[in-house]
Amino acid sequence: MISASVRGTAAGLCAILVGIGIARFAYTPLLPALVEAGWFAPSAAAYLGAANLIGYLAGALAARAIARRTSAVTVLRVSMAVCTVSCFACAVPVSFLWYFAWRALAGFAGGGLVALAAPTVLPLVDPARRGLASGVIFTSVGIGIVGAGTLVPLLLDGGPALAWTALGAASAMLTLLSWTAWPRADGAVPPPPPPVSAPVDMRPLYLSYALNAFGLVPHMVFLVDFVARGLGQGVEAGARYWILYGIGALFGPILAGHVGDRIGFGRALRLGFVIQATLVGVLALTASPAVLVVSSLVMGALTPGVVPLVLGRTQELLPGDRVAQGAAWSVATTAFAIGQAAGAYGLSYVYSATGDHRPLYALGAGALLLALAIDLAGTRRRGG
Repeated sequence: MISASVRGTAAGLCAILVGIGIARFAYTPLLPALVEAGWFAPSAAAYLGAANLIGYLAGALAARAIARRTSAVTVLRVSMAVCTVSCFACAVPVSFLWYFAWRALAGFAGGGLVALAAPTVLPLVDPARRGLASGVIFTSVGIGIVGAGTLVPLLLDGGPALAWTALGAASAMLTLLSWTAWPRADGAVPPPPPPVSAPVDMRPLYLSYALNAFGLVPHMVFLVDFVARGLGQGVEAGARYWILYGIGALFGPILAGHVGDRIGFGRALRLGFVIQATLVGVLALTASPAVLVVSSLVMGALTPGVVPLVLGRTQELLPGDRVAQGAAWSVATTAFAIGQAAGAYGLSYVYSATGDHRPLYALGAGALLLALAIDLAGTRRRGG
């Protein structure tokens, strides 16, 4: 008989796969196809990608408050259903506002899934295996990216409507499979604990995490369009690099957590900033096939891989204080969502004004270098 911890971990994987792997990342290989099909202008399509991220911010902020009124499992189930319906709704290009609303709703639901899925199921897991379980849950991001990059170009032979319908069907299947796998006894989320004074200044970590989120946007939102239309290589070529990005995302969380365990999460996080700044910035200078391969693969790994690094860093800075750690992680998650939304809208504006993808990568690299500088300064003030 399958244990509750295994079923819960599988449900968490399905939730993140629906909310992030499909509802968010499947849009990236679809973006150039929406433009080529005449559904939206390039700048409008970019803003629709950003709508998901602003919805994610709102969902991450509201999830626990909504769950306190109902239950975490109820929010998780409804959120997966909303993501599913949004895919079917996007198969019909009624108008820009219609599309924007559904992309934002999918983002809102995805924010709730990220905020609640892992905390809901990890208490079922043996403490010695919770890191592994977290890694398994977040490999769903890579599964979604690889699946979308592989299947969406094939589905696009039948047009964007067919692709969206197939994504909706996949989301519906995952929602049904996970429906009864969540913990059976799930009360309302308890009220937040009273504020606890942190022994260290956490603001540099929050700001660095927000800037890291900004720096991820050029790859997350624009990579396929950059290759397909910016470089003139077509949707299929763009999808191939998106598959590499997804392959990296499959292994990134587990590898990043392992490196953090070996060298410390502070050092691992700073190393991550350096690698990301280099591999984002290089695309502003050159887009040779070798550079694109390495940049896509490693940035794919670090997109979800930075999550366990920052989580581990909060535990390093607040050792033994679970209340303070939980509060800090909540603030860090919100900071990431803010940075992501700011990057999506800011870079969409830059792209609509310039029509050039390269400045987006230059700005992303600058944000990552600033994140490194802030983290180093904060580390010096703390004395390590």
